[in-house]
Amino acid sequence: MNFAVGLKPLLAEARNMESLEKQLICPICLEMFTKPVVILPCQHNLCRKCANDVFQASNPLWQSRGSSAVPSGGRFRCPSCRHEVVLDRHGVYGLQRNLLVENIIDIYKQESARPLHAKAEQHLMCEEHEDERINIYCLRCEAPTCSLCKVFGAHKDCEVAPLPAVYQRQKSELSDGIAMLVAGNDRIQAIITQMEEICRTIEENGRRQKQHLGLRFDSLYSILEERKKELLQSIAREQEAKVQRVRGLIRQYGDHLEASSKLVESAIQAMEEPQMAVYLQHSKELLKKITDMSKVSMSSRPEPGYENMDHFSINVDYVAEMLRTIEFQTEPLGEDEADGPGDGSEAAADEDRLDSLEAPEATEDVGPRQKPASSPHGQH
Repeated sequence: MNFAVGLKPLLAEARNMESLEKQLICPICLEMFTKPVVILPCQHNLCRKCANDVFQASNPLWQSRGSSAVPSGGRFRCPSCRHEVVLDRHGVYGLQRNLLVENIIDIYKQESARPLHAKAEQHLMCEEHEDERINIYCLRCEAPTCSLCKVFGAHKDCEVAPLPAVYQRQKSELSDGIAMLVAGNDRIQAIITQMEEICRTIEENGRRQKQHLGLRFDSLYSILEERKKELLQSIAREQEAKVQRVRGLIRQYGDHLEASSKLVESAIQAMEEPQMAVYLQHSKELLKKITDMSKVSMSSRPEPGYENMDHFSINVDYVAEMLRTIEFQTEPLGEDEADGPGDGSEAAADEDRLDSLEAPEATEDVGPRQKPASSPHGQH
């Protein structure tokens, strides 16, 4: 249905009053502020009843806590600017009243009550019955109409209700819907904040675990380097001992060779002596030296395979396979293990575990070992 809007002439004072009234509308109930009026930290105003409705919707457990124990406060968001309002245990009753707004409301109501300064009203007039105001609401057609339309017009067979009653009911429903949306937005914002905090916690935990993992592997590197140093020292000791022995034999054989060569030269020179008397004076001594030199035993030499160092080879295949199977612990750590002292104990456990794996290698590969003497008691 189309409607014609009939407006009374507006005075300048009436326009000012209407502008003032718009500033005194609560964003929750869409009505003029109902005292007491509270002011939020963001400087917006609400009816205390409306503020309490929004607060209760955002903190459903606050009232039940307050009934049995001291409440712990709560929070909600300003419906005008979405600023988060944090309340103490007093709830909305801990908010400061805006006495200035309350005084302005009183003055506005006093001025509105005066006949000369009455607020100009707007009335919708029925298009079919131009002299009739729209004063009823057709429930079936869901449209406002006039009384004559109900009696003679298009809505004579419809169910109607007074326009103010429908107006108040739908306005109340809209106010409740706004409060519900505001509360829902607060809950969604709380969930978003919680998930953002979860993301930050995940990143921090991941960074910390990466650091711990690096420390664990650094500890393994240190154990491997230390063991490598010990094994290299074992090889170096036996290498030095064998080389020293062979070099000693080389010196011994060299001295014998030098002495034998000098004796040969002396014998050749004696053979060239033309005078028999002179020759016979020295020949007996030379023969004795040659006999003694030939009797010197030079059988001391390294046994076959003495130069072999293969007994220092090691097999790390099973250690490498164990390292490849390193995985994260499936069971959560306890509180004591999750703290600082747990790091040292785990590193010591890793070192002991690797030492136990290396012990068979040292016994089997690094040089020949002397068998321990049997106990006399074990022969019985």
